[in-house]
Amino acid sequence: MKIYELNDHDDISHMMSNVPKAVAAIGFFDGVHLGHQALIKRAVDYAKEHDVESAVVTFYPHPSVVLNPDNKDIQYITPTQEKEKLIEQMGIDRLYIISFTRSLARLSPEEFINRFMIGLNIKHLIAGFDFSFGYKGAANMKNIHQYVHDRFTYETVGKIELADEKVSSTRIRSLLAKGDVEAVETLLNRPFVTTGTVIHGFQRGGSELGYPTANIELDSEALLPKTGVYGVKIRYDEAIYYGMASLGFNPTFKDNPFDLKFEVHIFDFNGDLYGKTLDVEWKTYIRDEYKFDNVETLMAQLEKDEQTVRSYFNLNK
Repeated sequence: MKIYELNDHDDISHMMSNVPKAVAAIGFFDGVHLGHQALIKRAVDYAKEHDVESAVVTFYPHPSVVLNPDNKDIQYITPTQEKEKLIEQMGIDRLYIISFTRSLARLSPEEFINRFMIGLNIKHLIAGFDFSFGYKGAANMKNIHQYVHDRFTYETVGKIELADEKVSSTRIRSLLAKGDVEAVETLLNRPFVTTGTVIHGFQRGGSELGYPTANIELDSEALLPKTGVYGVKIRYDEAIYYGMASLGFNPTFKDNPFDLKFEVHIFDFNGDLYGKTLDVEWKTYIRDEYKFDNVETLMAQLEKDEQTVRSYFNLNK
């Protein structure tokens, strides 16, 4: 898959003068959930049927970051690199990531189409029923005919529902805020994953508690579930492990109370992971984060947590 990063002020027609014609799915695609997958799959299928290339047109950062000055610290269900990987896995030929700016937000529908649809040689456009574009969202899939002038065809993918409710990034964010990672996995049609590098922590897990942990550096743009203890599946070096993860502020100890920590205890693993990258799949929520009166009480709870997680995964100790 070829990836192109574009700005609204680029001379796209000149830059892409030799780009082959394509069918494109367009949207922000945060999460690449079941609804997004329906759009992307339709683009791949259409491309095969009509012998053209398939493309995805998306944006970065989220429009709310640009249009709302108070919303600078948004986290993404799928940060850019993960989004790219997921879209490539679906068989897309080219990915266009357009920088969302205030000047782009001020483009008229005609300017938007001329610059990005015509400039990228898009011959068929696929969008969700709620997609809008142009200044203040003036254009949408109901009135797009006013701006196309027969220069390309288009189609709308309807609402995708699960349990009588729309599958959406907003719904997934709400579920993550509750810690319901199992429901999130259903809406994504894959596990919710956090990828990070193992860094040095306080090293009390093994020495004080008997539960050595891999302290994982967090991506500031990656959305996380609510704080607490979870059962997780860990992918590292083409192998799969199981364990329990703690996301929180370590209230039992006098650490920095504002420093969010992500620690994973991998069952039956003794290797050195410093500097290694782990993919952690959030599988089930176990409990809230508590402040314990002493280390002994915490250790007893960790033993209970381990048994809970091992039972969930049907693992024998």
